[in-house]
Amino acid sequence: MSTLDPVAVFRMEAAECLEAIEAGLLDLTHQLGNKDLVDAVFRGLHTLKGSGAMFGFEALAAFTHHCETAFDRVRKGEVAATSELVAAVLAAQDHMRALVDQPDADHGDTGHKLLAQLQAAVGGKAAAPAAAAAVPAAVREVPAKKKNSWRIRFSLPANSMANGTNPLGLLDELRDLGECTVLADTSAIPPLDELTPTELYVSWDVTLTSEQDRSAIDDVFIFVLDDMDLSVEEIDGAAAATAAPAEAKPAPAPVASPAPVPAAAVPEFRPVEAVPVKREAPAAASQAKAAENVRVPAERLDELMDRVGELVIAQSRLSQLASASVDIALRSVSEEIERLSGELRDTMMVLRMVPVATLFSRFRRLVHDLARETGKVIELVTEGETTEVDKTVIERLADPLVHLVRNSIDHGLEMPADRLAGGKTEAGTVTLSARQAGGEVIISIKDDGRGINRERVRAKAESSGLIQPGQPLSDSELLQLIFAPGFSTAAAITSLSGRGVGMDVVKKTVEALRGAIDVVSVPGQGSEVSLRIPLTLAIIDGLLVRVGSGRYVIPLSAVEECLELSLEEDLRSRGRSFISLRDSLVPFLRLRDLFRTGTKPDVHQKVVVISTGTERVGLVVDQIIGDHQTVIKSMSKLHNDVATFSGATILGDGSVALILDVGHLVAAGQQQEAQLRVAG
Repeated sequence: MSTLDPVAVFRMEAAECLEAIEAGLLDLTHQLGNKDLVDAVFRGLHTLKGSGAMFGFEALAAFTHHCETAFDRVRKGEVAATSELVAAVLAAQDHMRALVDQPDADHGDTGHKLLAQLQAAVGGKAAAPAAAAAVPAAVREVPAKKKNSWRIRFSLPANSMANGTNPLGLLDELRDLGECTVLADTSAIPPLDELTPTELYVSWDVTLTSEQDRSAIDDVFIFVLDDMDLSVEEIDGAAAATAAPAEAKPAPAPVASPAPVPAAAVPEFRPVEAVPVKREAPAAASQAKAAENVRVPAERLDELMDRVGELVIAQSRLSQLASASVDIALRSVSEEIERLSGELRDTMMVLRMVPVATLFSRFRRLVHDLARETGKVIELVTEGETTEVDKTVIERLADPLVHLVRNSIDHGLEMPADRLAGGKTEAGTVTLSARQAGGEVIISIKDDGRGINRERVRAKAESSGLIQPGQPLSDSELLQLIFAPGFSTAAAITSLSGRGVGMDVVKKTVEALRGAIDVVSVPGQGSEVSLRIPLTLAIIDGLLVRVGSGRYVIPLSAVEECLELSLEEDLRSRGRSFISLRDSLVPFLRLRDLFRTGTKPDVHQKVVVISTGTERVGLVVDQIIGDHQTVIKSMSKLHNDVATFSGATILGDGSVALILDVGHLVAAGQQQEAQLRVAG
């Protein structure tokens, strides 16, 4: 059984820590006086520095130390939090990511430039490059303060060192705060034959004299505080000289250099009873915390999903065999396996679902940087962050949404002066929202800018040969032209847009996810691009139907109802292709004609009414077989241009059934309706 690489675990935790720091910095941009946010960012930087040093990422720890120092000064009121400081630390954070991912790479003088920018932001002098990694926290130009004396006694859980906690690092941080004497209590060390090499038996008694307050001491232990025993008491200067026990053995690290206290003046050392060493309870608590969350590589989830899919197919085969058998025991076992496989499938689907907030959170930094780059005032609003989507969908939508957000800011939002002249607020708003509609998730990117200039879109499309001059197009078809390869209405190429790449990638990615894109734009009021994406890409509930001799699957989430269409009604409706459904006309498609089966229709045909949003269309089939647990298999590259089908599945008898693309069929039905209305 393989174990996780500690360095790999650190990188995962460092990534989470950096995300939390970034979120705090972006919040701080709008609330520069919020002390809680300043403290949160400081704690994040402190944790990252300590963890980096613990796992051997010395360059990361040294670099992060300076950012921590800057926020420590803000936290203590020595300097004010400014937008320049936030921007400097955000830029420094990118360098921290590089130091985590490639600690041994040559990063040039990037670190020194960022440190100079950071020093300028807090009104200090740039650190000398040679000394950049060696400036201790105590060496800061601060007003003289009264020195306080503290007695600190602490012990760590027995499994601390096995878990990566180095107590010597904690002692070094205490020494950085001021003059201290460190004494180790070794009375708990068992005889050699009972000693476990990986366990920690030593506790420490420290006397510290420092200008720092109690909070600085707490910060040293901030990321091990939950599992340790810690006692901190303030003592006066006279007591400080006699506070250190005499017979304790010094810690195995160089001790600070205050003058030694005469032995006669030092009382006899006794183990501190006020701070008992409780080793078992913290270890148990730590194990309980570890059991609450388990890190699992995404590849293992994908493998498990594949196995569940194969199980669903095998269960379908078993159900088919059991239904044809008279053996009651076999039917009972089949029903039980069907129930268990269904529960396993549902549990697996939940494991793959991820809140869309994990996707939206990435764009706060993007909008912040674009606002500084373009000089526009931009507010990002997110809605529906708790909506859950398949993790694969989240991964694939990251880049398309970046293109859409950048396009919205560059082409949509006006400059502040233009917005004020147009009667709008100075700040433009970009809204990211997500909501679930049936078996789809609709993710929208909306802005309150100038809207899409339809004349420019048509002119560009005609000059590019995408459409013929004067060719009639509906408003929806015209707006869809912005997703054509190489299409751009930008007057000049900038760092944001103008090369005509990006929007076509958005469309290809969404279509590869079996989704669709809707565009709505009102001149002078803004635009909205909506991505309609299936909830999951693995297993769906489907309605199995027969058309001619072939069998097909319709996603059950898109099915509204089923009606019967007799042969007489079928003949009477030819040329119209409409059915009356509760005082409304619904267009329908004859799948037998669409698929060119060459077979005669059944006497009692069925109409399956499907919908996407507010649009509905009927599909005429010969027979409705029933519901089916559909394991989606991707189509081959040879079938990429077959838009009618979104995938395939394996039935219980081993045959293949194609999965209908609901979005494409609804669009085809609506287009047919529009043509019939024009002809009529």
